[in-house]
Amino acid sequence: MDVLDLARTQFAVTGSLHFLFVVLTLGMAPLVAIMHTRYAMTGKPVHERMTRFWGQIYVINYALGIFTGLVMEFQFGLSWSGLTHYAGDIFGAPLAAETLGAFFLESTFLGLWIFGWHRLPRWLHLACIWLVTLTAYVSAFWIMMANSFLQNPAGAVERGGHLVLTDFGALAANPMLTMALPHVLGAGLWTGGFVVMGASAYHLFKRTAEREFFTRSLRLGVVASFVGSLITVGFGYAQFGPISQFQPDKFHTSVAGSTLGFMLFIGQMLQFLIMFVLLPVAWWLPRWRWAQPILMIITPLPFLAAICGWLTRELGRQPWLINGKLTIADAMSPGLTSGMVTMSFIGFAGVLGLLAVVDYILIARTVLRGPAAVTLGAYGSTDSPARTPALNF
Repeated sequence: MDVLDLARTQFAVTGSLHFLFVVLTLGMAPLVAIMHTRYAMTGKPVHERMTRFWGQIYVINYALGIFTGLVMEFQFGLSWSGLTHYAGDIFGAPLAAETLGAFFLESTFLGLWIFGWHRLPRWLHLACIWLVTLTAYVSAFWIMMANSFLQNPAGAVERGGHLVLTDFGALAANPMLTMALPHVLGAGLWTGGFVVMGASAYHLFKRTAEREFFTRSLRLGVVASFVGSLITVGFGYAQFGPISQFQPDKFHTSVAGSTLGFMLFIGQMLQFLIMFVLLPVAWWLPRWRWAQPILMIITPLPFLAAICGWLTRELGRQPWLINGKLTIADAMSPGLTSGMVTMSFIGFAGVLGLLAVVDYILIARTVLRGPAAVTLGAYGSTDSPARTPALNF
């Protein structure tokens, strides 16, 4: 491959790996918040233990996902400095707002929630996890605003060889954003629900002692997946209107058309399974041992569908980086060689791939050990009163 194809492949691989962390974070945050709400309202130990168990999985994924996001930021300066020069005043603003206004707040509230167990008042502690969820969604809004600007550069005009923002309202109300943001948030909830379902099905299949714990978790996962599927599919089809207006040739390329078809196949299959099989039998599903391996096997499918959706959104507007304004060839940093990009590709993909493997191993270990081994909030808890609050992953 030439240097341009190498740079594009590098960004596609690292972006896909990063999105695996993002979609699970967006899905697990509201589920943990719902579990914590049930605990705050009822005071039942099972809801506390559910919050701590699934919350530890969320914290693991969030912590490792931070580093993958940093790698993505590096690439804009290393490989795509033409984008920064031409549209940095607009494209960079949402990214800065996400980092300063949302990400820092999200990390702060998450820290308060992690170390506030049995220290903060119950309702203040609950507010922390809901604020984590809210700021995670705000982060998604800023990121999707920046991405939607690439799809349709609304509210901007060209002056002096670069784009200038003239209407922030048009940027925030970009039709390529208003339908895409709920679609991404729904995909996160769908994915989080499947992870909860798959892990719960594993323990029920193994007939562990935590039957009530994972029965409740499995049913919550089914409901969350159902709601997420409705949002994802509904707003997914709603995007075809703005796409036909601003990118009428988006699906004409073979790659974008293939990824779109694969995403639709997975999405429709899973939605049919949830609506007409899993949801109607959710009450009996924990008792059907034969069905539990199936739930474990299909757990990765929402991740695969999410990656296909992201690739379709990005590949479909080629050769434009900013649709109708800046090509990918013009956006690439000058002076790059194939050797330079190859080395950075190996480094970035290696780091993100390693983080993805570590993330999987840590989450799998947490699932295999079960709720009794969870250290999040263990100090002063109902099942482990003598343990320290350290997160010993």
